[in-house]
Amino acid sequence: MASEDVKTSEAAVSTIVNLAEEAKIAREGVKAPGYAILTICKSLVAGGVAGGVSRTAVAPLERLKILLQVQNPHSIKYNGTVQGLKYIWQSEGLRGLFKGNGTNCARIVPNSAVKFFSYEQASKGILWLHRQQSGNADAELTPLLRLGAGATAGIIAMSATYPMDMVRGRITVQTDKSPYQYRGMIHALSTILREEGPRALYKGWLPSVIGVIPYVGLNFAVYESLKEWLVKARPFGLVQDSELSVTTRLGCGAVAGTIGQTVAYPLDVIRRRMQMVGWNNASSIVTGDGRGKVPLQYNGMIDTFRKTVRHEGFGALYKGLVPNSVKVVPSISIAFVTYEVVKDILGVEMRISD
Repeated sequence: MASEDVKTSEAAVSTIVNLAEEAKIAREGVKAPGYAILTICKSLVAGGVAGGVSRTAVAPLERLKILLQVQNPHSIKYNGTVQGLKYIWQSEGLRGLFKGNGTNCARIVPNSAVKFFSYEQASKGILWLHRQQSGNADAELTPLLRLGAGATAGIIAMSATYPMDMVRGRITVQTDKSPYQYRGMIHALSTILREEGPRALYKGWLPSVIGVIPYVGLNFAVYESLKEWLVKARPFGLVQDSELSVTTRLGCGAVAGTIGQTVAYPLDVIRRRMQMVGWNNASSIVTGDGRGKVPLQYNGMIDTFRKTVRHEGFGALYKGLVPNSVKVVPSISIAFVTYEVVKDILGVEMRISD
């Protein structure tokens, strides 16, 4: 009888121990909601910092690009990168080089935060579906799947912050000689809503959606695929202990940015021109001297494309490409590397395959 009691006691103790171990494993495998929220916040912060730092670093080139895109062909004031920057400096000073950057950062910080976070979440979702469909638990993202994740992230981020981009474009093309001035982001938003209606805040949205697919999609796809290839192939001794140096990552970002912006650039020009339609005195503002009388009338994306090519030639679709190319190389590179560095500092895991 005593022997049976001992056996029963041992079985009970064993059961309790097993349950405790299972509970411990379960606790370790399940992360608390607070931890998940903190991780999301850190990821958003990293993306926001990356966007703000990268865009401020190239603000003068960004403004010149927009001025070149929308300037009246009958009154050329900005002719090339060096001449354009010099003209802005002489006519408007240092503040002119960074005009619109505050509004741009107010847009790009949340845009970049949402974009990077959306890319990670889209990548995880697409990877899960890919593994389910292929039946391979160790499958990795292909360049095409990364392109899809990047395009999804770009569309989400662009749509969420598009009104800010609209306002930023108009503030950026103003000069001290413009007959009408937006006094800032809030004033511009209220003026556009009052004079043109809510729909005006989304002028040029369609070409933006179309353009963001190859632009952001290629940025992420080329950057991540190039990094993966370098780690596996280890060419020229660029990889040490499966880690890429900051310089190498900057190079990956430069390649990604150059490819993406070249493919999508014409749609960016069309978008900027559509954003100017409906703005009082816009036809004079974009010439920079207040004397131009050429009307800005476009009826949709196709009409804008057709009129631009007919009146100015196919090359007009690439106006501002040179300063944009000079801008994109450091901008995209700095954004990607800053994002990764900030996430490392904040201690956020970056593995898409988790």
